Amino acid sequence: MKYLLIDPKISGISGDMLINSLLDITERYDLIEDVISKINELDNCKCISINIINKKKLGIMSKYMEIELNEEKFHNPEMLKKCILKVCNKLNMSDKSISICENIADDLIYAEKNIHGDHFHLHEVASLDTVLDVVGSLYILEKCGYLSNQIISTYPVLGSGYVNIDHGILPVPVPAVLEILKKHNTPFQQTPSLKNENFEDSDVGELTTPTGIAILCNITSEFCRNYPSSKILKIGYGAGTKDLKNTPNVLRILEINNLDFENVSEEKMALLETNVDDISGEILGHVINKVMDEGASDIFITPVIGKKNRPANKITVICKYAEFEKYTKILMEETGTLGVRITEFNRYIANRKLLHMLVEVKEKKFQINVKYSYINNKLINIKPEYEDLKRISQELKMPLKNISEIVRKQIDEKKLF
Repeated sequence: MKYLLIDPKISGISGDMLINSLLDITERYDLIEDVISKINELDNCKCISINIINKKKLGIMSKYMEIELNEEKFHNPEMLKKCILKVCNKLNMSDKSISICENIADDLIYAEKNIHGDHFHLHEVASLDTVLDVVGSLYILEKCGYLSNQIISTYPVLGSGYVNIDHGILPVPVPAVLEILKKHNTPFQQTPSLKNENFEDSDVGELTTPTGIAILCNITSEFCRNYPSSKILKIGYGAGTKDLKNTPNVLRILEINNLDFENVSEEKMALLETNVDDISGEILGHVINKVMDEGASDIFITPVIGKKNRPANKITVICKYAEFEKYTKILMEETGTLGVRITEFNRYIANRKLLHMLVEVKEKKFQINVKYSYINNKLINIKPEYEDLKRISQELKMPLKNISEIVRKQIDEKKLF
């Protein structure tokens, strides 16, 4: 299945950068012309026109949309939403696209209201330029089939330094961006992660705009620090307006495809590690029980030789990435360790079916669960649940391995798959 990966970790995201990158990857310039024609029909639009050109940003050829706009700006929040929905309806967009556009408008209004109170006016977003960004992005995503599949994104970089807006000079990120990030619980980075002491863009200004982050939060189903394992089908670059010294001011998007696995799902996981050399076996056992009781995927202890040649134990926890903070806290509180190493990784999981079946051992019938696993629609493993085998073993006072052999033979004879 193909899906879209948006990569705002280079230089953030704005509405126009997203449209520019979508035009580069799809080459559907007719779609943005359709949007322009409908915006021109709005009462407060005197004239809007565009010219799409190629522009180099630090050597990277990108698409850039030049806009000429003559309009009557609106400061009434409801007017922004009304114009967005009017253009959506003129374009006969799907209910899903219209709902997302409405949610984006609501986010922009929500941010301004939270900052300024009930009596507020729109400022930077009070333009038909915002209508173009919102509707244009969703229209291209819908018509090119991206909206019906998953859209994922890397963590957006927000920028640094200061920006001059209608309210004066404010630090980056501006309050509206922070409000939208908070509402959607979206992870982010302050500036690009460049380990370069000569990096001169320490005060790059605003990289992620309120409109850009509002669109991103409403179309993205998952945020990831690193790219998922996949195959790249297409790449698009959309240029931003300003030029940065050492970073190309572009938004990169990729059309990617899952690896050639069917019946396989992918999950973002975290690997937590810490070395301890001063706690007892009883405490280690308690940590194992507590971590597993909390729902971790796995935990194991590895004997190691630590600093000063002291014997130590490395505790390793595998958990869902969204829950790594919980398990980090458990490790630090229960062991007294001063640090936990965290590694993000992707885990592929074969799809499985859990079936119930009756087995007979020593003329007694027992209900057990049997797990069937598949890759590419091919059965790769059949496994009776351990707890069921253990229960039978304890009840009949028979060795577990004997129970396992009897049960597996009956599973094979039933030939359920």
